[in-house]
Amino acid sequence: QVQLVESGGGLVQPGGSLGLSCTASGFSFGNVDMSWYRRAPGQEREWVASIGFAGRRTVYLDSVKGRFTGARDNSKKMVYLQMNSLEPADTAVYYCNGANYWGQGTQVTVSS
Repeated sequence: QVQLVESGGGLVQPGGSLGLSCTASGFSFGNVDMSWYRRAPGQEREWVASIGFAGRRTVYLDSVKGRFTGARDNSKKMVYLQMNSLEPADTAVYYCNGANYWGQGTQVTVSS
């Protein structure tokens, strides 16, 4: 049974930081590229970042480049998204994706 479980969301002030984690199980994690997506209120879900299966390749949405950093630990079957210099526009539910499966999402709210 495939499971992706995100954690680490919360409320943060503009300019602050949050770190998201996603724990995977039920598939060959080390062979799969992993991605983060987000859905802001009233908007479609959008891709945010991808981390290659070996963790050496990362690509980012232009609006988060230089602020967000994706990483993974294949030994723990976990993928991460470190978010710095957060902006109100980053407010969304963040989802972990891999092998065409989705986690349940974790809410990130950036507000003063």
